[in-house]
Amino acid sequence: MAGIVPCYLKSHSQGEYVFDRGWADAFERAGGSYYPKLQASVPFTPATGPRLLVRQGFDAGSIREALAAGLLGLCEATGASSVHVTFAREDEWKFLAENGFLQRTDQQFHWHNEGYASFEDFLGSLNSRHRKAIRRERREALSEGITIHRLTGSDLTEEAWDAFFDFYMETGSRKWGRPYLTRSFFSMIGETMAKDVLLLMARRNGRWIAGAINFIGSDALFGRNWGAIEHHPFLHFEVCYYQAIEFAIEHGLTRVEAGAQGEHKIARGYLPQTTYSAHYIVDADLRRAVREYLGRERRYVAEAARELSEAGPFRKPADKSA
Repeated sequence: MAGIVPCYLKSHSQGEYVFDRGWADAFERAGGSYYPKLQASVPFTPATGPRLLVRQGFDAGSIREALAAGLLGLCEATGASSVHVTFAREDEWKFLAENGFLQRTDQQFHWHNEGYASFEDFLGSLNSRHRKAIRRERREALSEGITIHRLTGSDLTEEAWDAFFDFYMETGSRKWGRPYLTRSFFSMIGETMAKDVLLLMARRNGRWIAGAINFIGSDALFGRNWGAIEHHPFLHFEVCYYQAIEFAIEHGLTRVEAGAQGEHKIARGYLPQTTYSAHYIVDADLRRAVREYLGRERRYVAEAARELSEAGPFRKPADKSA
């Protein structure tokens, strides 16, 4: 085996974080059938990574060519309407464009570690207004006797998972309508990858009240689901963003990827990061319409990233207010 592209034949577009339901609706109103479709991604995971996997020692260029051709062949063989390679690396995105795929961009918000020695050191890189706001939010988040606990490894007990699952179901039911992870999923990752899981949990009056799950990578912390059964001002920011930054600094991680969406993250030190996906669409008319739309969308994403970066909380060279 010289190369592989893990992919799925799907009858829906749930759990992908690169939204194409509008394409599906338009195609089906025109009499087409958008599903099944082929999806190359890590399920329910909006994290960039390699999608065209080539074994070391083989010529990457020729194997990638074969993999791209294989995706198109599999699309034809399965009767799929399209192939979607999401959260790919930029070099794969460019390569797939040369092989007939349409290019799409979006943005997330990542925190980058510039060699900070502590959270206070990070705050020193911010302008005065944002620095004061973060300090106030952190104080108020814990003002009602709330304590924060970091659980990883052997600390990930079934009692902790029970509490976090309650948070997940309560918040997920309100936000998404149908949470998809099962209680057994959390026990499974606790058993198989406990050292790579970080639960950031909030406790008040002797019980867990909120928490966020993170996965620890070789150089990044990946923030995922958050939930709560009590709601306190700024507690979400403390558990999901500030605690993640502190953990990354203390463990020498280069960045925190806090998941999809959320322009409110900018004021907390998370800046726009472009994400890339590539899409092959069989039907010529749908492909033409999507190509035109993606051209406009890419320009919008680029301009929004520029504006949001300029509005970021970090000190400018000539900032006299710090």
